[in-house]
Amino acid sequence: MLRMNTTMENIKPLDETAMRTARERQDKLTKPTGSLGTLEELSIKIAGISGDSTPKLKDKVIITMAGDHGVTDAGVSAYPKEITAQMIYNFINGGAAINVLARHVGARVVVVDMGVAADIKHEQLIDKKIAYGTADMTKGAAMAYDDAVRAIEAGIDVFEHEAAEKGADIVCVGDMGIGNTTPSSAIAAVITGAPVSAVTGRGAGIDDATLEMKIKTIEGAIRVNQPDGKDPIDVLAKVGGFEFGGMAGVVLAAAAHRIPVVIDGFVASAAALVAYELAPAVKDYMIAAHRSVERGHPVVLDHIGLKPLLDLDMRLGEGTGAALSMSIVEAACKILSEMATFEEAGVSNRA
Repeated sequence: MLRMNTTMENIKPLDETAMRTARERQDKLTKPTGSLGTLEELSIKIAGISGDSTPKLKDKVIITMAGDHGVTDAGVSAYPKEITAQMIYNFINGGAAINVLARHVGARVVVVDMGVAADIKHEQLIDKKIAYGTADMTKGAAMAYDDAVRAIEAGIDVFEHEAAEKGADIVCVGDMGIGNTTPSSAIAAVITGAPVSAVTGRGAGIDDATLEMKIKTIEGAIRVNQPDGKDPIDVLAKVGGFEFGGMAGVVLAAAAHRIPVVIDGFVASAAALVAYELAPAVKDYMIAAHRSVERGHPVVLDHIGLKPLLDLDMRLGEGTGAALSMSIVEAACKILSEMATFEEAGVSNRA
């Protein structure tokens, strides 16, 4: 708990001087003022995060957190939980969608076992396993309160180690865990106050009957556990998952180190929601990658106050949407630092 609290205390406001300098440069570039829209605002935001008025994103990292969920035993997913471990090997071998997109944008992928229900040993896998999957939240808390804190602090440790050992100018958070849209919906409902039915979607592709059962399962879990919506750690412990804690820790640590963090889809956003409720100042360091087709995703983004960069009907997770959006953030920074001003180009500005 001490490490988590210290991390949150280190989250400071954006650098207004760097933002003002970046905005002034944007207004001098060879284009009509504001004509690049969101790209301009993104570059100014990154300047404020980094404290550099012409930021450059060289070390790009995608952290994909994996965990299993006891609630899958209730039949809320179209796939068996064994796929979580199998997909980790796919990540390590470079064969998953996130690997392809990471190579495309020049980022490295860091895979973390936060609570997979299998023993996985590989030199490329970071082992932060809290337990072999969460407990079934329909019968009681998914994890102990202390384990929720441990998960968050494990995420902090992963980010800080990566940043110190290999560098990080921007980080994306992604997920892997069969059934994890169920805890996502539970977290979203409890914290935002939205009805479970308004934040629960089809996940990996369940049918109508399973969707209805999924909604009732989440409602039952909330009724059994009575999570305190004012205490995000209590919510995480009672209806969340280990990878959610890990991702929340990465978000907090990135903000404390003045590094922009790109949030992937619904699951990653539910984790970011936990981080936001713990430390609202973290919002300024977040970039919403895309709007997922998952029903609860816009609800979470609206609650935090984030506008997604993309809307591509995606729902894979892993960090895939975040990887694509990372390239947009990098492009925004390149416009700011590499584009010529009117004076540099010898182009007449407007009168």
